Order: sequence, then structure tokens, then C-alpha cells
Amino acid sequence: MITLPIRPALVVFDVNETLSDMAPIAGRFADVGADGHLAELWFAIVLRDGFALTAAGASPSFATLAEGGLRSMLAGVVSDRTLDAAVAHVMEGFAALKVHPDVPPGIESLASAGHRMVTLSNGSAAVAERLLAGCGLRGRFEACLSVDDAGAWKPARAAYLHAAAVCGVEPAQMLMVAVHPWDIDGATRAGLRTAWLSRAGRPYPEHFIAPDLRVGTVGELVERLADTPDAG
Repeated sequence: MITLPIRPALVVFDVNETLSDMAPIAGRFADVGADGHLAELWFAIVLRDGFALTAAGASPSFATLAEGGLRSMLAGVVSDRTLDAAVAHVMEGFAALKVHPDVPPGIESLASAGHRMVTLSNGSAAVAERLLAGCGLRGRFEACLSVDDAGAWKPARAAYLHAAAVCGVEPAQMLMVAVHPWDIDGATRAGLRTAWLSRAGRPYPEHFIAPDLRVGTVGELVERLADTPDAG
């Protein structure tokens, strides 16, 4: 079994899809008369546009891109309410999201084992705060960090280095946990250790740098880190 060479000083969790179960967003699309399957496409478009604007030197907010993407996607589709109301209905769904079932016991076990934890999201810190508070886990995390304060979206190097600076640790002492291979790749290029949380059971894309660890649940991550030696 592959383990890390040393115990990480800080475990950094991505938020959207890694901690949060975004499946209910599809229902929000259906509520306004759109195909629920468009939810996944919409989220991919938001990420695409955020990456593109970051590469161009801009620093867009997740909410701005999410709302803009919805307006384009839902225009001409909504029939029982205004476009503004439809966009608001979908966006309000983020405040109602819950974590995946494996998250509470896994995070509690990581905390009991003495691991420092933060979140780092391309979304707002407020969304992560609400998500964790709703399941009683906010107190287990030192901070909810957002790329809004880094000036660049993940997977840009600046996003991960911002988290390192705020938390007072070296990148090599951090473990980035995410479901998105692009996040794993970006974190690795920034000097972090990585753990890919494979919720969908799909193969890891070979065109991205491979993760240090591959786990199916947060609980499995706890088990893998239990075998990791302390530094020094």
C-alpha cells in the first residue's frame, strides 16, 4: 500500500463535489423546466470560464460566472417564471447542499487523530462555512479559504501558495484532497502532496500528474494517513 513519506502538517479539502453532494442541483434545474442533466454541464462551463479568465489575468467570482452561465443556459427554456427567478432558484440550491455521507465520520476521525484541516475552494468562503456549519463540522476546520483572496482560481499555482502562506506551512507539508484531477495536478505542480478522492469510481486521467494517494472515501484517507510517519 502506498503511503506518504511524512505526515502532512495540513490537510486541505476542496469543497464543491469533494465535500458537498451537488446532485440536488439537478432537481433545481428540473424545477425551472430545464433538463436536470444540464446541471453537470453548467458546472463544467463555470469551471471552464473561471480557468480561462484566470489564464487571461482576471479574477472572477464563482457567483458571477455561475449566474452568467445560468442566464445563457436557461434563456428560452424557462416558462413558468422570470429568468431572474429561475437563476435565483438554482443559485439558492448551493445554500441547501449537504455533505456526502462519508464526510462527517471521516472528518471527525481526522480531527481525533490531530490533523489540522482547512478548505480551499474556487467558490466563496461563505458557501463552505454554511455547508460545514450545517453538518456540525465547522469547528473541525481552522479556516474556510477561497481563491477570491488569492487572485487566481485553482489550479493556478497562486491559489495553493495563498493557502500555504495563510496557514503558515510549506507547500510540501500540505495534502490536497479533491475529487477533481485538475485540482490534484495543479496542487502537485505547486509542490503539495495530493490525495484523489475517487467518488465516481472512474479511472484517473493519464494526462494529469498522478496523485500520491487514491481513496474512495474520507474514512479511507484516515486509514492511509494512520500509517504515515511523523516528520523528524
